[in-house]
Amino acid sequence: MRVGVTGSSGLIGRSLVQALSARGDQVVRFVRPGAVSPDGAVVRWDPTTRDVDETDLRRAGPLDAIVNLAGTGIGDRRWTAARRQAIVHSRVAATDLVVEIIEHLPGGLAALVSASAVGYYGSHPKAIVDESSPPGTDFLATVCRQWEDAASRAQRFGTRVALARTGVVLTAAGGALARQLPLFRRGLGGPLASGRQWVSPISLVDEVRAIQWILDTDQAGPHNLVAPTATTNADLTATVARALGRRAAWRVPAVALDLALGRGLSREAVLASQQAHPRRLLEEGFAFQHPDVNAIVAAALAS
Repeated sequence: MRVGVTGSSGLIGRSLVQALSARGDQVVRFVRPGAVSPDGAVVRWDPTTRDVDETDLRRAGPLDAIVNLAGTGIGDRRWTAARRQAIVHSRVAATDLVVEIIEHLPGGLAALVSASAVGYYGSHPKAIVDESSPPGTDFLATVCRQWEDAASRAQRFGTRVALARTGVVLTAAGGALARQLPLFRRGLGGPLASGRQWVSPISLVDEVRAIQWILDTDQAGPHNLVAPTATTNADLTATVARALGRRAAWRVPAVALDLALGRGLSREAVLASQQAHPRRLLEEGFAFQHPDVNAIVAAALAS
């Protein structure tokens, strides 16, 4: 299979490129014009200016699928008005450009797997959500709806479109867990606020395997990329601390998170409660290697 990957330098993108290449797929990476060119085929593009290097695209040859993972970080800085705009624009503009590329590919494109997030559902302290649940109304839910709407337009050109609604990817290689591990190793980890908020995690291994599964099995529509068993923030922090032989006694008050991160990021993302269920993946026969928080944390710390 010949697969184009946007966001190939990100946490998930790097692992996906490695996994696809390892099994013999040919990967074409979409990279920014000024990026250091990796080994293999590349297409230089810039979603902010809607530029695509047509020579690169012709040289890359026909594609069977594109996995669209492009988008600026959600949790790496305060949500100022400019940052909110960048979060939306980086996702929608990149996806719009992917769809434009699909429209003009001589042989068309069989499949587009486009990233989204369980933030689509908004925060739900008690309810379990699956792919049939309605969207939320907060900022991240709005971002996800616009993101998915942009990707779904590729269906007009006969492309199968799957939407990968990812939960919290846990790995020591990057993301939220990697930022917190130094504190946990010093015995300074602990629950965030009440710790009762639900977290829907997935291991990096299963995240990549699920994307490959969707590519290989001709699935379409939304898929929750989360482990079958959600956990609470308190249980997650206790599991990490126990795996490191430390205590998790330092609770972080919500007001401290508000001051450190800004109220928007703190309340709508870090303290959001989402108990998402991967109904579609389970119905289709996908088998998780790391189905619960204990297995996910063990895999994360071994990476």
